[in-house]
Amino acid sequence: MSLLCTGTIGIDTIVTPTGHAERVLGGSCTYFAAAASFYGPVRIVAAAGDDFPPEFHKTLTSFKQIDTQGLEIRKGSKTFAWGGKYHANMNSRETLFTELGVLGEKPPTVPAVYRDSKFVFLANSHPAVQLGLLESVPGKTLAVADTMDLWIKIARPELQVLLRKIDGLVLNYDEAELLTGKSNSVSAAKAILEMGPRFVVVKKGEHGALLIHRDGLCALPAYPAEQVIDPTGAGDTFAGGMMGSLAASKSSSADAGSFQNVRASLAHGTVVASFNIEAFSLDRLKTLTRAELDKRYAEFVAMVRV
Repeated sequence: MSLLCTGTIGIDTIVTPTGHAERVLGGSCTYFAAAASFYGPVRIVAAAGDDFPPEFHKTLTSFKQIDTQGLEIRKGSKTFAWGGKYHANMNSRETLFTELGVLGEKPPTVPAVYRDSKFVFLANSHPAVQLGLLESVPGKTLAVADTMDLWIKIARPELQVLLRKIDGLVLNYDEAELLTGKSNSVSAAKAILEMGPRFVVVKKGEHGALLIHRDGLCALPAYPAEQVIDPTGAGDTFAGGMMGSLAASKSSSADAGSFQNVRASLAHGTVVASFNIEAFSLDRLKTLTRAELDKRYAEFVAMVRV
């Protein structure tokens, strides 16, 4: 089924204990779409400025199942740019700079040909923008959103409206605590369920993820990676693998967001993210083959089976 993703297309500068990458392709929509494309077609809705390098556009289209009709290149505008530095344990980082560029302008428009999308992922952006884009896809089967601490702090009313209109929410454990005031991730996620979604996925970095669904609960470890080069985009590739596998599922529309289906999709998200962290930007995903992905997925499933 058709999968649509909204979010940022950006230019990143990354410093990690393993190295440095200057002005590379990044953004939540970028990472999500690359990961989801291993499972089926994915449509992107995003904006960039006319400083967006042509080679970055070629990188996006090199993933054969990414549809870029919804990528707006705006004349006279600047592409969103972000710089970050990771600390020694790679679990924490500091922002070096943020240049909003097109993110300070009106949000991109969902093309008419995308409005029949059945699966929608609203990557991190202002909840009012997420709401507007969600309303442009009236026939959706499953809608899932990401959020962050900034919106929880400054746009809580809009976020609470959004939570009543989506099926699932993806966020990290700090954000879950900030949103609910509960330090226990399970308790926090259950409190979020009362705000509207059918399920909540709490990302815990190297400690894996929790799924708290109205019909069940599960915990999944992260893939035991031997080398972490750059964790940027790990959460977005996790979401891309999760949503890509859900959209590719043969289940009926009514079952799309079932506990069993979402639980299975977390393993796909975990495995794709484990490849993404092996290099800067999309460098590892560009060389990733379906055979490699399937092999690691089988290893991971065997590892977590009791």
